Amino acid sequence: MDSVPVIRVRGVNDAPVNREGNYVLYWMIANRRARWNFALQRAVEWAANLSKPLVILEALRRDYHWASERFDRFVIAGMRDNTRAFEKHRVSYYPYVEKKPGEGRGLLAALADQSCVVVTDEYPCFFLPRMVSVAAGQLPVHLEQVDSTGLLPMRMASRYYPTAFPFRRFLQKALPAHLGAFPQEDPLRHASLPRLVRLPRGIASRWPRLAAGPQEGGEVPRGGAAVARLRLRTFLKKQLAGYEEKRNRPEEDWSSGLSPYLHFGHISAHEIFNGLRRVEKWTLNRLGRDRSGSRTGWWGMSAGAEAFLEQLVTWRELGYNACHFRGDYDQYSSLPDWARETLAQHGKDRRAYLYTPAQFESAVTHDPLWNAAQVQLVREGRIHNYMRMLWGKKILEWSATPPEALDIMIELNNKYALDGRDPNSYSGIFWIFGRYDRAWGPERPVFGKVRYMSSENAARKYPVRQYIERYRP
Repeated sequence: MDSVPVIRVRGVNDAPVNREGNYVLYWMIANRRARWNFALQRAVEWAANLSKPLVILEALRRDYHWASERFDRFVIAGMRDNTRAFEKHRVSYYPYVEKKPGEGRGLLAALADQSCVVVTDEYPCFFLPRMVSVAAGQLPVHLEQVDSTGLLPMRMASRYYPTAFPFRRFLQKALPAHLGAFPQEDPLRHASLPRLVRLPRGIASRWPRLAAGPQEGGEVPRGGAAVARLRLRTFLKKQLAGYEEKRNRPEEDWSSGLSPYLHFGHISAHEIFNGLRRVEKWTLNRLGRDRSGSRTGWWGMSAGAEAFLEQLVTWRELGYNACHFRGDYDQYSSLPDWARETLAQHGKDRRAYLYTPAQFESAVTHDPLWNAAQVQLVREGRIHNYMRMLWGKKILEWSATPPEALDIMIELNNKYALDGRDPNSYSGIFWIFGRYDRAWGPERPVFGKVRYMSSENAARKYPVRQYIERYRP
């Protein structure tokens, strides 16, 4: 079993593989998809090697912080897509959704009890690392985690990178060897696995399978692999060419819209890159030889494609690097020394405006542009790329202290954003306070040497009237 790169596989406990078990269990917790998925591929390899059926458990808990109907609907839409994808193959897919918090306790253990080995996804953020660690100590069989998060395996890096430039330079040296080691597009296409006769007794009655049903509407985008692939095709066909120039204009909706689907695992970075390289007619020999960390030119693609890859690869995987190496990735203490020092020096500066968390959440500040960004977040589960940065800078400026501003940002983002609770999301929030950035001048009240942004500058730089009108509270 060597088709999944060894560096992407990690044993989580010391329990043995039970070759007398009834099936291999794939516990799908982050890579919630049937394609381009190293973890699913690993589970298929185990099942083929042991000549056992494959059971896939995808469960949705209701007891995690910030759980909401918004996120539930997004995940459940993905489950329905997965049901259609897996029913074409000889596997047993078991989607389970808690009706009440805690009702799903015991389901993993009950399924693992008769399994040969359990394979799960590696995800370095939110409650998932703790959940896997607890499971590792309780399961009676071997538990493996598989990294299918990005183009570069997380363990390729040996340290935390504090800024994008040295990480980009590292990527340019390390990534080429992995651009030819992609997961299989459909790991089940040619798999010849025995079919499971039945699940262990009592599973279906105690933890009933998700029933089929219609999708609910609303302004928040629908989840699932089908919508994710449609968005990818639309972006590559209609928006890629103008991405570099238009992505930061608030009046333009020029982002790919793929961030929530990446967060919930409905689409992979590998599939997105594969679509991009087809459109660009790109091959490995177009990679630049200069690996000094330049932001442009190394990929040998169009300007729009290179700008998009800067977000998809450099910045996204930089965020995963922080969560992989720093247990305090979501704590104020993780900010660079210079940022904490300058913010502390200006901690008692007079704020022209002070707002409570409730006022921020309700979008009732004096600034119509900021209010529009908050309304978009609540209404659609996202904020425009440029406006997300301005949104955070103003919360820092209008809060009593920087740590309080951080708490407000994390709460609002994780409560409403479809792509919240994610390494990339934490990167964006902590960038507001100086992570991945440098000291800037002139030194300003409240901000000190942390980069400053204002609504007035944004209005001078971009037309914002249409954005304000579209998202009026």
